Amino acid sequence: MRRARDRGRSVKVAGAGHSFNEAALTDGVMLVLDRLTRVIDADRASGLVKVEAGISLRELNRRLDELGLAMENLGDIDVQTLAGAISTATHGTGAAYRNISAQVEAIELVDGAGEVRELAGDEDLLRAARVGLGALGVITAVTLRTLRAFTVRRVDEPRPLAELLVSLEELCERNEHFEFFVFPHAETALAIARNRTDEPPRRRGRLAAWANDILLENYVLELLARTGRRFPAGNRDLAGLATRLLSRTERVARSHQAFASERRVRFTEMEYALPRERGAEAVRRVLDLIAERDVAVFFPIEFRLVAPDDAFLSPAYQRPTAYVAVHQFERMPWRDYFEAVEEIMRGYGGRPHWGKRHFQTAATLSDLYPRWEDFQRARAELDPAGAFRNAYTDRVLGPPAAATGT
Repeated sequence: MRRARDRGRSVKVAGAGHSFNEAALTDGVMLVLDRLTRVIDADRASGLVKVEAGISLRELNRRLDELGLAMENLGDIDVQTLAGAISTATHGTGAAYRNISAQVEAIELVDGAGEVRELAGDEDLLRAARVGLGALGVITAVTLRTLRAFTVRRVDEPRPLAELLVSLEELCERNEHFEFFVFPHAETALAIARNRTDEPPRRRGRLAAWANDILLENYVLELLARTGRRFPAGNRDLAGLATRLLSRTERVARSHQAFASERRVRFTEMEYALPRERGAEAVRRVLDLIAERDVAVFFPIEFRLVAPDDAFLSPAYQRPTAYVAVHQFERMPWRDYFEAVEEIMRGYGGRPHWGKRHFQTAATLSDLYPRWEDFQRARAELDPAGAFRNAYTDRVLGPPAAATGT
């Protein structure tokens, strides 16, 4: 950082490359921290674990399990680095569970001047850095609050969409972790419920696991998506076929295994955080939009829940949140579709997921976050010269104060 500063070079940190936007791009110095993977300290009694920030969530989960510990909640993808996941407010699902960054007790980072900073406790700098978009410093270590390792029963079950939407609140309250996805033009959704259990994990047969997790959820899905890309008019029929392939499955596994899914199909994505009570309505409106405009899309719409938290730029800041995500297969037109969906989401005061596609700017985002100015003050303190600036941060946060002379 000091060498880059002395040479007038900007710096960005690349994680696992999972984000769909330009947050990590730079014409300056790019740092890759994939050798910072140590567990520095672990206190089983308190559950506090300090770990280097370049570790992937998958490897972190494996190390925690060996210690008899676990994260309280995770998303369904575990390839991201820990630093990347918290910086973009990556989340799982559960009405009572916050996103991954809310499980952070302390952060060690190198600021724009090349100084090591320890951010902890209830200070504003930590609440800013917990979802910092890579604009505040190079996160080198994170202290997490973990729980004793636990087991989860996961049930995937097709359900009529209309019935599911009517009973959504009850389903979300009855299940610790609930989500669903639905293909365009379909009236059947796949509901996924995860709940803790005292049962021991059940070993899955290798063939059965491969057939469900790899063959059906990846190879068959990709084959259908490729067919839809070549013959866009057939996407409606393909979505119907994919829906008919949905079936009820049940598994009992360690939490990190029950939360994560294998994803090998390439796509792009946009996701919005809405007030929880508007989530079901938003899903229906997206489905109606696809039908009315005959959008050539095969990939599903996904619905998840997150509890409120207090990170300044968290999309779930101070409100119970429903996340609605839309996807498009690689090399298929996505911009018009995503822009139309974003218009719906903005009508609900939606906040974009920081690691995914969106078209908003600092001018449209600032009113969505009550602590926007507090984040900007933290940015001015940790990176006064704009060392971590790039085109993306200029668009979504505005240029740093030094660049504007303020």
